[in-house]
Amino acid sequence: MLSILLTRDASRSRQFYRLELGTNLFGDYSVLREWGPRGARGPKGGRRLITVFSNLREAFVAAERWHRRAERRGYQQLQGGIGLTQRGRNE
Repeated sequence: MLSILLTRDASRSRQFYRLELGTNLFGDYSVLREWGPRGARGPKGGRRLITVFSNLREAFVAAERWHRRAERRGYQQLQGGIGLTQRGRNE
């Protein structure tokens, strides 16, 4: 499983964006995207979306695309985290 956590300090609101790539019980690959205000719980605790793919390459390409989109929107990867690169190697 590959997990990436990004954060952003927008005007008075600290936000997080998490990507997680893994397999499910049926042998498919899934990408979990989770985002919202940091530290919030309950209904205001953020959103979660799981997308299922039939192969690892498609799942990785999608995770890489969402990672780049989050960075364009001002999210920054936490120090010491694992990153995605265009070639699919860890930074």
